Amino acid sequence: MAVPKRRTSKTRKNKRRASSYKLPRTTISECPQCHETKLPHRVCKSCGYYKGREAISVE
Repeated sequence: MAVPKRRTSKTRKNKRRASSYKLPRTTISECPQCHETKLPHRVCKSCGYYKGREAISVE
């Protein structure tokens, strides 16, 4: 079994752990009906359309 020859320093350890610290950016797509920004795979809040058909009625 492989054993490290030297102890890993705090700086090196923390650098390695910091690589996955940030949250990924949210993807924003454009509604094809009203061209407002919306989250993908969700009903548009401004017009109520999803996949080319009206999912909810918005006044």
